[in-house]
Amino acid sequence: MVVLLGDKCAEYGGQVDVEAHIETCSGILWRELEHSGDEILQLVIQCAEELPHKSTLYATLVGLLNLEDEEFGRKVVDTSHAKLQDALDSENCHKIRILMRFITVLMCSNVIPPSSVIEVFETLLSSATTTVDEERGNPAWQARADFYIFCILGCLPWGGLELAERVPDDLDRVMTEIEAYLSIRKHIFEPAFLPFETPADDNKDGGQDFLEDLWERIKLLCEDGWKVDSVPRPHLAFESRLVTGKSYEFRPVTCPEQPDQPSPSSDVMIGRQRHEAELKYPQRIQRLHIFPVSRTEENMKPIDRFVVEEYLLDIMLYLNGCRKQCAAYMASLPVTFRYEYLMAETIFSQLLLLPNPPFKGCYYALVIIDLCKALPGAFPTVVAGAVRSLFERVNDLDLECQARLILWLSQHLSNFQFIWQWEEWLHVLDLPRWSPQRVFVQEVLQREVRLSYWEKIMQSIQKAPGLEELLPPKDGSCFKYADQKGDQSEGVEFSLSKELNNLVKDKKTSREILSWVEENIIAVHGHNVAIDVVVQTLLHIGSKSFSHLFTVLERYGNIISKLGSGQSNEILVIEETSKIFQNNTQMAAIAIDRMMVYRIVSNLSIVTWVFSPSNVEQFHTSDRPWEILRNALDKTYNRISDLRKGVISVEKSVQKAIEAKAKAQADLDSAEALLEAAESEELQGQMAVKLKRLKAAVERTKQEESSEQESLEAKDALLSRALSENEVLFITLYRCFSDALMKHSSVDLTEKQEDVLGTDQREQMSIDSEEPSAMDADDDERRNQRFSKSNGLHSQAEQQWCRCTLGQLRALTRKYATEIWPHIDKIDAEVFTGDIHPSVVKAVYSALRRPV
Repeated sequence: MVVLLGDKCAEYGGQVDVEAHIETCSGILWRELEHSGDEILQLVIQCAEELPHKSTLYATLVGLLNLEDEEFGRKVVDTSHAKLQDALDSENCHKIRILMRFITVLMCSNVIPPSSVIEVFETLLSSATTTVDEERGNPAWQARADFYIFCILGCLPWGGLELAERVPDDLDRVMTEIEAYLSIRKHIFEPAFLPFETPADDNKDGGQDFLEDLWERIKLLCEDGWKVDSVPRPHLAFESRLVTGKSYEFRPVTCPEQPDQPSPSSDVMIGRQRHEAELKYPQRIQRLHIFPVSRTEENMKPIDRFVVEEYLLDIMLYLNGCRKQCAAYMASLPVTFRYEYLMAETIFSQLLLLPNPPFKGCYYALVIIDLCKALPGAFPTVVAGAVRSLFERVNDLDLECQARLILWLSQHLSNFQFIWQWEEWLHVLDLPRWSPQRVFVQEVLQREVRLSYWEKIMQSIQKAPGLEELLPPKDGSCFKYADQKGDQSEGVEFSLSKELNNLVKDKKTSREILSWVEENIIAVHGHNVAIDVVVQTLLHIGSKSFSHLFTVLERYGNIISKLGSGQSNEILVIEETSKIFQNNTQMAAIAIDRMMVYRIVSNLSIVTWVFSPSNVEQFHTSDRPWEILRNALDKTYNRISDLRKGVISVEKSVQKAIEAKAKAQADLDSAEALLEAAESEELQGQMAVKLKRLKAAVERTKQEESSEQESLEAKDALLSRALSENEVLFITLYRCFSDALMKHSSVDLTEKQEDVLGTDQREQMSIDSEEPSAMDADDDERRNQRFSKSNGLHSQAEQQWCRCTLGQLRALTRKYATEIWPHIDKIDAEVFTGDIHPSVVKAVYSALRRPV
């Protein structure tokens, strides 16, 4: 009953009266308080924390129970205080935000006095103001200060009316202090962390960041008398009773001490601290606008948008393990206006959130699917409209966001029989191969083939048959030692491949096959031919399925490893793997990934191969090289993460071993003292036996400690080696990006010229269509002239190549910033101070939030 409180009420899409439901629940709980008070207390607090969209209902319930049992009300306040203080100390952002809201609505139910809420607000305000002060604070931690202010502002839609009625002067003082804070804080504008490089014409936020936008909405709410239609106020029905209840002082809370400013101060030290702050207190920079504001905020006040967004984000956060219930709650919020467009925009804002979404993309796909089923008459149309809007602006969409959108759309369509109005996108066939819209459709279709089969996807685009040319070839394997009929042809290399194939069929051991390769191929035809024949033949055998591929690599991977010893040979192995799977990107990516797992090829070899000339030319026409590169970096990151977890685990084991040794030694010392004090021979004999056993225990614990220490040293050595290799990896990666840009650009880009290619000021690249409107034609002409004049590049294809390459560089730096910062001094010294393309520096610095 407590968990489902209010779910069947009119405000949440039901027909039950909310006041009667709360009254019934409080009556039942009151009768159980004497026997199960602690359990009820924990349950109510947990519901308020994990179902925060119903916090007003739970606060009213606590208020009614407080009338019957004051001890219960006091315990709720004390528990909320302890949890809030713990959340502040552990820097748990979500709990801080939710508990701040809960104590605010408890104030509305007269469980907490308004003066206590104001005191909490001022504590956070004081900490925030001190943080951004150049002399007394540490502005690198502005993310925490902004978060505290956001928490205060976020409470006002739920409790601003009561505070204005009961402590108006205190509320005015808080509002004045917030305005003063906003005047001294640094405005946040980080284009590298925005989904779109330029805002839509009808959705500009006036240059405001998210906190400034929220402040404007709160000021409008204040002018409107703090009336919020989207926040239920069930306590008003019991107001005459609640005012007679006892209020409990909410003891002061303390904010954690801010880290000292780095000394000596440098942009690297400041950047590291700022990155740490952003990790602990992630910020929403600006809203993602997909639809016109007239649709998303139709029939609602400005503050209602913020409240509905909070409802939706809270539900997705706390019900991520119950997607059916999550969709049900999202579809029945306690508001009187339609919010399907706002709901879609909020979900996509999380899916496309940079640098990382809160959850994996498949979670948001499942939520959207369930919402389409829960609201079949409205939401599918809204989702389709969002896809069309994003597709229209895909030229301006961040490269990483494009990749996420492609994965989501292919998965979404796979749950609806791949039905889509493909004829709407037929015009992409008239666009160049490098056009972002054409590449988008191509990648979606290729991802769909992975989730189904070629014939099924071919059938789904029957109404747009021209799109067939964007599908991958039906035959995924390109075995070079087979004729067109699939039978092996004659010739030296063909016969060698056939003989190797027979050896595998005869189940010869890898040692026997390696000996045959050395005698019959390497000795006669050379090492390169051996790599060619062996890799092509073995992977052809494993090309039937993933399980066949994994089996071949497990059994015969050491043969490829011996042949591919050295980076140049590893690159040849990767190249042959790519060739045989040139029509099947998924198999190529998985094969190379497994080779890295089995240590057949290294991440450095993969990076070098990705930037080979044949791949560089695909940077703007295919996601194939980027997918392989991302897999290699992900695998490297996962190895380091596993090693870190291993070190932490062994450190705990070492600590336990030390404690066990200390306890055993203490027991031994105590037994020796008792032995010396023993008077009777019988007691001395007993103590001697015990002493012998305790000495053995001490020796055993010493050995265990020594073993754990050795294990820790080995783990530390492996981690140090992995971090060193990681440092080399990123240095190599940045050099490859710079070299590729230097070779590909027709002229050297100066820093001024790069302003156009950079994320913060880059204009959307235009693509000529057959029948452009006059306004579009004028805009395209201006953009073309600006690109041509500023960049000195010869063609739009080269412009798009640079845009894609720099976009991928930003995306990779953004994603692995935590791994890059520890090595930034070495990277600066070996890469960014040398002869490096200026666009690389700008892209990397923007992704790391470093000033150029």
